Amino acid sequence: MNTLTAGAAAPAFTLPNQDGTEISLSDLAGKKVLVYFYPKALTPGCTTQACGLRDSKEELDALNTVVFGVSPDPVKRLPKFIEKHQLNFDLLSDEDHSVADQFGVWGRKKFMGKEYDGIHRISFLIDENGQIEKVFDKFKTSNHHDVVVDYLKG
Repeated sequence: MNTLTAGAAAPAFTLPNQDGTEISLSDLAGKKVLVYFYPKALTPGCTTQACGLRDSKEELDALNTVVFGVSPDPVKRLPKFIEKHQLNFDLLSDEDHSVADQFGVWGRKKFMGKEYDGIHRISFLIDENGQIEKVFDKFKTSNHHDVVVDYLKG
């Protein structure tokens, strides 16, 4: 796994959101974009992380930052996650994990003694010019939103 680092150009990508609408990173030039990769919708850790970002939306908006959650979940699974937890940002479906591969967050994982390929929980803050400004890879699902907001506030 070769994760992208700060200073690298963010890979251009287009993925469908929970409604099947194509979202492109290039459409967001001039804004900061937090792309957070999470393993699976509607699971406990991913729910905790998403709800923290949901509750920080006002602060993130004030800091000119748009949030996207990216997972290998199919589009049809995403609306349930949004509705169940009143999420106020788009979730993007990366079923073939091609975008996760480009960011270097798809790779071997271990869980309860089993090894498998999956998404590593890493977030990327992309600046207004499409460069990776910051990589967040050391956080708990419960404080991810605080780590991001604290960084953005300087």
